[in-house]
Amino acid sequence: QVQLVESGGGLVQAGGSLRLSCAASGRTFSNYDMGWFRQAPGKEREFVARIDWSGGNTFYADSVKGRVTISRDNAKNTVYLQMNSLKPEDTAVYYCAGALRGWNTYKYWGQGTQVTVSS
Repeated sequence: QVQLVESGGGLVQAGGSLRLSCAASGRTFSNYDMGWFRQAPGKEREFVARIDWSGGNTFYADSVKGRVTISRDNAKNTVYLQMNSLKPEDTAVYYCAGALRGWNTYKYWGQGTQVTVSS
C-alpha cells in the first residue's frame, strides 16, 4: 500500500502561484510514476501532469502547459506541483496519484487539496 497526502492548496487571486505537495508513505516511492489530477465542481476528473519514477520525464495537459511544473524528491518521498499564472478555471480539488513504473493505471490516490482561484 502507498498512502498519499496532499497539501498546499488554498485561495489565491488570479495570476498568483501555489505549490502543492504530495507526501507518500508505504512502499518504495521510486517504484512509482506520479501524477496530478484535478476535478472541478460538476466536471469529470482530468489529468494535469505526470512525472516518471526518476524525475527525468514529465508530461502536461495542454491546459496547464507552460504554467505548471511537476517535480519530485525521492529522498523525501514527495512530489510537487508548482502552479503559476493561476486562472479562475484552475479552481478544483487537486489529487496526486501513483502508478507503477510505466503503467497508465493509477493505483493509489490521495484525498485531494482544494485550490480556489478568485478573479
